[in-house]
Amino acid sequence: MNRSFNWANKLVLMAFLVIVGQTFANAAPTSFGVAKTELKKYVYFDRNDDGDFYCGCDWRWVGASGGRIDLASCGYKTRSQAVRAARTEWEHIVPASSMGGQRQCWQNGGRKNCSANDPFFSVMEADMHNLTPASGEVNADRSNFRFAEIPGEATQYGACDAETDFKGRRFEPRPEVRGMIARVNFYIHDRYNLKLSRSQEQLFMAWNNMHPVSEWEKERDRRIAKRMGHSNPFVTGERSWSRGHKNSGEGLANQTKGQVQKQPVVQQIASNQSGWGVRGNKNSHIYHLSVGCSAYEKVAVHNRREFKSEQEAINAGYRKAGNCR
Repeated sequence: MNRSFNWANKLVLMAFLVIVGQTFANAAPTSFGVAKTELKKYVYFDRNDDGDFYCGCDWRWVGASGGRIDLASCGYKTRSQAVRAARTEWEHIVPASSMGGQRQCWQNGGRKNCSANDPFFSVMEADMHNLTPASGEVNADRSNFRFAEIPGEATQYGACDAETDFKGRRFEPRPEVRGMIARVNFYIHDRYNLKLSRSQEQLFMAWNNMHPVSEWEKERDRRIAKRMGHSNPFVTGERSWSRGHKNSGEGLANQTKGQVQKQPVVQQIASNQSGWGVRGNKNSHIYHLSVGCSAYEKVAVHNRREFKSEQEAINAGYRKAGNCR
């Protein structure tokens, strides 16, 4: 009887260990560094001959998560940064500044401070659905510029069909990835309850309709879901985006109360109930607050662009003035 009891206990223990092992093995990464390594190992391990995101350049893997680009494979011509042009980098399709800009940690030290001290930001930063390998130079040029369709043919990067408008802070991706860009934006804004500007919403809705989900996008989603524990519902078809979309905020609900409270959302960004003005300079694409920013009244009338919130300004490609207190 004791022997049977021991065997039963062992079977229960073994089953428990298997479940726990699988749970930890498939746990979503909690840092950007871990996410990059897992993306190489489990998602893009066999995709280096199918082209990077923005230019379609092949690459060979180097190190834990990096790659060396074969520039000839896509007719790429270096614009100005040869070192970065020769390597892949992990691009946040929705920029880190758009995700972290409304966190207190960002106001107190930017991305570096958020990555080190805000667990919730680290979750957003490490979301594998939002990450993809791209040409380092194009990744650098794109920065946090808003997506757009720019008239004329792209010629900055040779045969790479991408274009950067530095003055207008706009970036045009090649047509093959526009649908995926739209659906990733829907996912990130919905999951983490971020505001999507009307102009970007209209663009992404158009791209989503013009460029349906590809077979690789479906497979990519399946691979990431095995690591993250969930799919992008805008890829699987479980969810759709329409004007006036109400965010689910599922990513917020999954964080512990203690984590969210460590770095509270900056209230003047999440909403503008405080009555603070947010004024952008159309020339510099810098915005100022009516409280704490000395140049708020100095912006020439013809250069002014008023926003309802800081997040709206950030989504429009503006950055906060450095002399704001």
